[in-house]
Amino acid sequence: MGPHPAVAAIRLAVRRVLHDILNDHHVSADRPASGEQSPHERPPSPLVLVACSGGADSMALASALAFEAPKLGIRAGGVTVDHGLQAGSDLRAEEVVLRLRELGLDPVESTAVTVGREGGPEAAARDARYAALDAAAERHGAAAVLLGHTRDDQAETVLLGLARGSGIRSLSGMAAVSGGPGAARRYRRPFLALDRQTARKACMVQSLPVWDDPHNTDPAYTRSRLRHEGLPALEKALGKGVVEALARTAQLSRDDADALDTWARQAEASVRDAAGLLECAKLYALPPAVRRRILRQAAIEAGAPAGSLFARHIEEVDRLITGWRGQGAINLPGKVVAQRQGGRLVIRQG
Repeated sequence: MGPHPAVAAIRLAVRRVLHDILNDHHVSADRPASGEQSPHERPPSPLVLVACSGGADSMALASALAFEAPKLGIRAGGVTVDHGLQAGSDLRAEEVVLRLRELGLDPVESTAVTVGREGGPEAAARDARYAALDAAAERHGAAAVLLGHTRDDQAETVLLGLARGSGIRSLSGMAAVSGGPGAARRYRRPFLALDRQTARKACMVQSLPVWDDPHNTDPAYTRSRLRHEGLPALEKALGKGVVEALARTAQLSRDDADALDTWARQAEASVRDAAGLLECAKLYALPPAVRRRILRQAAIEAGAPAGSLFARHIEEVDRLITGWRGQGAINLPGKVVAQRQGGRLVIRQG
């Protein structure tokens, strides 16, 4: 008799991602930095880390990684991040380390972070967590870090993006594959097509102890309110398929956003003059979605921090092209200034 359907589902999801990681690893190994590697030498087996909080999603992920990785010759380890936001969080992190070791993961470590205040508590905790995971991946030379985000998390992310009104990239939610500093494909999310209940069920049937973070039910946090009040209200009004539909919207939006990004990159060279300045008339002729992407990228290249550059900033710059009435320079984050000069758009440090 095979494993419980929930366990089979999480293992299959992880197996698919591990095959992708192996393919990436072998491709990079086929392009050695020096010509010293013999073509007959096999590259060392890659290390894959799981980021584990001790919650149901990440414990299910850790169990599936521990089961699948050895069959593919992949080394499997784990990292738990102690945010220090609750009394006893250090003891909780030690417990998670023990559980991961019991699953057979090695290396396993706990890393403590200091959570700042910038961007609100949820964003600050996320920034600190990813910085710690990036550092752990670098330290261990990991090929990838697995994250336990589920389809439910994806639906919440889409709704949060919708509430911010910040465009199609926000609606595209979390990518199945995303990067860290100098590592474009570091983070993998195997569970984006699985619901949270499947992960919890997989833990239950495998008798894996699970920790429920009190922050996940704390109404002080926006995502918590959305999870316990917003989504249930939507499901009541629109039916049970809402989460799945939102996750599908994320994928469709991501495909569209990727296509528009490619179009903008290709169009960018055609709207610059011989001196490399942006020509307003040529920008005006482009579709707004493409033009605004070019403006955003130009602002970032001039020194505006991407995380502080909002749709309203780009709309103001866009009006220098589409609604020109002699208005003055536009101040952008990072002390960047955008102004129109003789039919050219100049974006530079002020």
